[in-house]
Amino acid sequence: MVERMYNQGAVEGAANKELGSRVFVYEVVGLRQNEETDQTNYPIRKSGSVFIRVPYNRMNQEMRRITRLGGKIVSIQPLTALEPVNGKASFENANSKVSLATSEETANSKGNGKATPVNANSEVKGFAKSPAEEQLKNKDKKGNTMTQAKAKKDAHGDVPVNIYRPNAPYIGKVVSNEPLVKEGGIGIVQHLKFDISGGDLKYVEGQSIGIIPPGLDKNGKPEKLRLYSIASTRHGDDVNDKTVSLCVRQLEYKHPETNETVYGVCSTHLCFLEPGADVKITGPVGKEMLLPQDPDAKVIMMATGTGIAPMRAYLWRQFKDAERAANPEYQFKGFSWLIFGVPTTPNILYKEELEEIQQKYPDNFRLTCAISREQKNPQGGRMYIQDRVAEHADELWQLIKDEKTHTYICGLRGMEEGIDAALTAAAAKEGVTWINYQKELKKAHRWHVETY
Repeated sequence: MVERMYNQGAVEGAANKELGSRVFVYEVVGLRQNEETDQTNYPIRKSGSVFIRVPYNRMNQEMRRITRLGGKIVSIQPLTALEPVNGKASFENANSKVSLATSEETANSKGNGKATPVNANSEVKGFAKSPAEEQLKNKDKKGNTMTQAKAKKDAHGDVPVNIYRPNAPYIGKVVSNEPLVKEGGIGIVQHLKFDISGGDLKYVEGQSIGIIPPGLDKNGKPEKLRLYSIASTRHGDDVNDKTVSLCVRQLEYKHPETNETVYGVCSTHLCFLEPGADVKITGPVGKEMLLPQDPDAKVIMMATGTGIAPMRAYLWRQFKDAERAANPEYQFKGFSWLIFGVPTTPNILYKEELEEIQQKYPDNFRLTCAISREQKNPQGGRMYIQDRVAEHADELWQLIKDEKTHTYICGLRGMEEGIDAALTAAAAKEGVTWINYQKELKKAHRWHVETY
């Protein structure tokens, strides 16, 4: 709804300007799907900017088409205000949640940057936001559940942020790059581990790091960074404080107009990196997805595809023997429930790890999968994560009411509507209006969302 409100407002604002040209250029992000990829029903990470030329008399029609394809208009300019790009729309093939750095910031990045002093307010400094992001940020105050909330001052006030910035990134090295999709699965998803022992990069579970891919963008400027959720605990996969890990899917989709196959610049770069290769890292950033420090907490996790990344970090911190030994002050005794949406069984990322935890801690961890191409929902259609939530809605609602419960949602934005619908029905049985209750959960920092 917020996106639709913004798009409409942007169109009306542009249309009312007195401009010599009656052709406008839409800058669009988030074209995750088109009519063809919409049938695949597996996660496709958000693309970068797409520039689409639109005649004045088709502005509203094009706005609706972009919204239908999952896109978001971040700017509208008259064609005369832009330099032509080969005379047609062009792509910045990004695989990211947000592209934050300007090209100027990354143009002269060489070697490891000096660590930036960390303070509680440093996270938002030095990062450019588009007018659309600023507008969406303001709309979030009205109850928007579809975008990541900004960082808050809370019990996690000492969380490190922006130790390395885009103009002075840390140069890490690839330790390993392992495939996560088993034979017969769909797409390419890799688990990458980077060596960060030569610098000052620290992070906690639920944060993200930026990756700056090599090369130049369509305008001949250095590529901008892309953010990825960290898939390891603060101690790293080897529990020695020397690594950070990511879960990355290679972005691949069809251009909505030319039907040309498009590959994400950064995701493709990462998925095919060899051990020993250098990688430019920034961050960390993010305070929205942090775990509660209460070892008796109840944690509900809903993820699609590579949205499993932060959930893996939570589960390792809660249940892995070596991790528990490294955190004597945090011995999890609560309950975690992961509801995970994937297209096929071979696409259940970290399957062996999840099953090991389930077997060892049957009273503390529950795994529920929605496998869309192999399972059916009650209506006979494909089983998606929102169908699983509807199936267990009453039980989830009882958990959510517990003040010790935190809910985390990560992955495709489209699942949120179905999740809200299921919980609306469950809450209504007790005379509770879900949308109002959800707002209170947000105020209490118990409802955490990072979708794209």
